[in-house]
Amino acid sequence: SSHNQQRKQKHRARGSSQLFQFVADPPTVTMQRLKGLTTGGLPTFADISGSFGGASIDEDSWVEQLKNVPWNRRRHLLVNASDGNHALNPPQIAFVGDDTWVDLFPTQFDDSHPYPSFNTRDLDTVDNGCLMHLPRLLKRMVGLKTERDRSTNSSSFELIISHFLGVDHVGHTYGPNDPHMNSKLHQMDVSLANTLGAIDNAPSDSCIVALVLGDHGMTEDGNHGGGTSEEMNAGLFAHFSPGCDGDDDDAATKIIDGVDGREIGLDAARAFESINQIDLVPTISLLLGLPIPYANIGGLVPALLPKPRYSRQSSPSDPSKTDEGTLHIATALALNAAQVWRYLHEYSKSSRDLPSDQLKELKELLDSATIVYRDALSYSQMVTESESNLNGESGNYQDSTAFRQACGLFKLFLAQSTDLGKRVWTQFNEAGMMMGIGIMALAWVLVVPLWTRDVREEIVRIFSANHALINVQIESTKEIAASPGKEAHDAKTLMQSWQHLHRIEVAAAVLLMTFQCAILTFSNSYIEHEREVVTFSLSVLSLLILRRWYFAQSASVESPVYLPVLVAICSRLNDVFVTGHGLDPSIRLHPAHHSFAFMTSLVLLVYIRLQWIGDRSTQPRYSFGITSTPISEITDVFAMFCLALTWWEKRSRDHSRNGYIIARAAIGFFFVGMVHSIFCILRDKNQSGGNVGNRSATRVKNTKLALFRGMMLLVMVTGPSCSSTAVLVLLQCASICKIMESFGSKVVDAPVMAALWRLAIRSAFFGTNHHCSFNRLQYSAAFIATDSFHFVIAGSSLFFNTFGWEMIGSTLVLVLSRTTGRSTVWSWFRFYQWTEMLASCISVSVMKRHLMVWAIFAPRFMFAA
Repeated sequence: SSHNQQRKQKHRARGSSQLFQFVADPPTVTMQRLKGLTTGGLPTFADISGSFGGASIDEDSWVEQLKNVPWNRRRHLLVNASDGNHALNPPQIAFVGDDTWVDLFPTQFDDSHPYPSFNTRDLDTVDNGCLMHLPRLLKRMVGLKTERDRSTNSSSFELIISHFLGVDHVGHTYGPNDPHMNSKLHQMDVSLANTLGAIDNAPSDSCIVALVLGDHGMTEDGNHGGGTSEEMNAGLFAHFSPGCDGDDDDAATKIIDGVDGREIGLDAARAFESINQIDLVPTISLLLGLPIPYANIGGLVPALLPKPRYSRQSSPSDPSKTDEGTLHIATALALNAAQVWRYLHEYSKSSRDLPSDQLKELKELLDSATIVYRDALSYSQMVTESESNLNGESGNYQDSTAFRQACGLFKLFLAQSTDLGKRVWTQFNEAGMMMGIGIMALAWVLVVPLWTRDVREEIVRIFSANHALINVQIESTKEIAASPGKEAHDAKTLMQSWQHLHRIEVAAAVLLMTFQCAILTFSNSYIEHEREVVTFSLSVLSLLILRRWYFAQSASVESPVYLPVLVAICSRLNDVFVTGHGLDPSIRLHPAHHSFAFMTSLVLLVYIRLQWIGDRSTQPRYSFGITSTPISEITDVFAMFCLALTWWEKRSRDHSRNGYIIARAAIGFFFVGMVHSIFCILRDKNQSGGNVGNRSATRVKNTKLALFRGMMLLVMVTGPSCSSTAVLVLLQCASICKIMESFGSKVVDAPVMAALWRLAIRSAFFGTNHHCSFNRLQYSAAFIATDSFHFVIAGSSLFFNTFGWEMIGSTLVLVLSRTTGRSTVWSWFRFYQWTEMLASCISVSVMKRHLMVWAIFAPRFMFAA
């Protein structure tokens, strides 16, 4: 009946499907996985600079090849290349979903609909966008367009990428066993059914392949990033339209008959059974008629190749052509093997990572496969010509066994090449990690301040019932304390309160630094908001010092009570009002980039340089080698004048006015000043005789001037807004120096003093728009005086821009602690830094499988180190 005939036609129109286990390579992070899926390489654990940072792919990839290789230069395995419309209007590439794809390939997609992917609590935005655009894109897919659409010469898509994220975000937020997962999986089922249904309706003259895959797995708690089997194992579902094998009803024959490598042995058979993610790269390239990417080390997946078009169009009854699929796959594997060997050979010329003995074994295996393949071709050609001469009919004989042996050898070579790359490039070396942690832990033990006698004595004094420093307060209230009655009781109560506040101050400093340096390095949320935590901790510590100083006002001490408040206020003012560090001043979006703001700041810096830095009255004028000679001062003032001019030029909307020449002049003046400062420091160090105190004071002044000039270089490589920050930082440092010089009842103990310095330095780091992540590096620092890239100059500028505040601040703390007789401050400062580095190392090792390990924890460790 007609009804049964329709049912039969509907049944025969269905395509075929296959399901594979898909093995990802660690690190199982989306950016690295997409890079591997498109280039065929193995992104290493050191390849983290682009994680969550929008780093585009500059390597060869099938996406770039698809964009650049003309349609008429490709031999298409999938679509009907005879359609003349393609020559006039070549198919395009469409994308919808996770915006990581657009970060990696910003210009390659013709129809792009990216959605933000970082917020794991957003379960629906990306998926809803995919569900909205995917049906429209499928209607314009090559092979799915209707006759009316073909006749209109409208653009069509050869490749559609749709990246859903809901399942991944549910895993991160709620875990894989939450009811949200069931709802999201049902949504994916409906979308998949609609997509596969559209592919099943494709015309019989086109072969369309849908690849449904996961870029990684997930652990029981829903995370990924490491190298466990749960994280590495995902699924690959391949669906072929009916046209991939003509009218053959047998789903197993809609692809090339199985080549499993058993003719060679178990090793070759296992190579065919396992599918790595990078194996998809040469497969997709050949399906689209593209060259295989240069750095690919993946091996072709034979099961995903449809039969060649000439085989599908031949008569199934012709026995001479029934095995051409084996020749087809052997040729594809030969091309893949030649490409992989070329890459390994070229790589070995510039690196010693690849062992020479293993490369030799791979070459021997490739030569064996090549010999078998060539012999099979020669024998098949000879037999074909012989039968043609005898029978008078054209034929095409294929030696099936020989070609299968060649396939097994090529695949074994590809599998061993991939394994070699994994061993060299992408493994967690847990033994090395433990050794590194052990070495750092040993160093941490050696720098514990309690090993120093002065530190032990100071701790005993702080928490002793008879605090020695209270004697100052006792002397000032001696007569009141000796008298009977209420006045004596009040004085005693006041002294007890002061001692209690002193102990709270020290305990709070140690607690805050332990929390900031050690405990919170295990929290990705803290690392993201470290700037706010540092500013808050600095404010709390300053207020505790202020509170204790309030009880010590009766002591005859020079340090004003408001100094701790000034320390906190400077950081707050910089956070709130000074923005735009490292950004182009021509944008004119930040008030600190205004000419009035940076001109005023530079004038204040000139005043500070002339009045605060160096002693102009202690040395004869016009004497070289003296810190505050007019020539030295004029050099610094002229350098800052050049700095103002170059910022004025760069603020212009006319980009031809780049200020490079003036910037080079400013750098030259600052460099001369730095050389002068270093000369003075070395000269004073080698001098003998004279007053020791005067020599020490001169050395401190020279060091402060050198650090000031270093700070001005840092201001230059950061941008105009940093001049305002520099003024606030100098006021803050001057206040902390005065606090450090306090004595008597206002003395600030070494643990608190070191914490104050460390928090202030870290506040300057964050206050200049830096963060412990690679996507916050201010690359503009590399081009302040030139528009061309020079590795040493650019690298030095960027390094100083990033770590300059730490370098200058740490040097200042070291000098002051040595020259003021408070060496214990440096001991505690160094201990805090070692604690942070050790804790960061442990945290990144423990969190190596965390989602954010490469985006947050690993950069945090590198910045701490």
